Amino acid sequence: MHQFIHVGFACAWGALILVWIAGLAFSKRTARSASYASRLVLIVPFLVAWLLVVLGVIRSEWLVLRLWPHTLAVQATGLVLTVLGCLFAIWARVTLGTNWSGLPKVKQEHELIVKGPYAVVLHPIYSGILLALVGTGLAADRSGWVFAWVLVVISYAVKIRQEERFMQETFPAAYPEYRQRVKALIPGIL
Repeated sequence: MHQFIHVGFACAWGALILVWIAGLAFSKRTARSASYASRLVLIVPFLVAWLLVVLGVIRSEWLVLRLWPHTLAVQATGLVLTVLGCLFAIWARVTLGTNWSGLPKVKQEHELIVKGPYAVVLHPIYSGILLALVGTGLAADRSGWVFAWVLVVISYAVKIRQEERFMQETFPAAYPEYRQRVKALIPGIL
């Protein structure tokens, strides 16, 4: 991978991680959270994806198959998608402010955020991260990234159901209207 492209990926993902770490200090106290078992269901797919694809813990032929031409143009396209995805997720994280949590929770004095990226999709952090993973996988050109993306989608599908149940219970009048008006992950589609 071209050095500039490699640095670009490190900066995009690094910025996302730094915003998440910094945001931990500014989160409201938890009023209600998902069970430990359901939290484990969310974390395991991410952990498996990380171990298999990023760290390469298991060396398997099917995880390293090349799927398309490994060119500078493909890598640059992947970088653009990754940067856009990370920026969208960061914008969503900053917009969510003190209501954010990494796992399904309701915060004390929780607010229903419907502005900024939340006016476009219900779950913009997930949309951004999924787009960033598509970009990184495109540039890496390894079949394992497709597998990792599917694991993350499964984890997010479970998490979305849990979060939407919490939001429905917390905002019984406002959330159904918001959910009907705004799509979950892809504006106007899904």
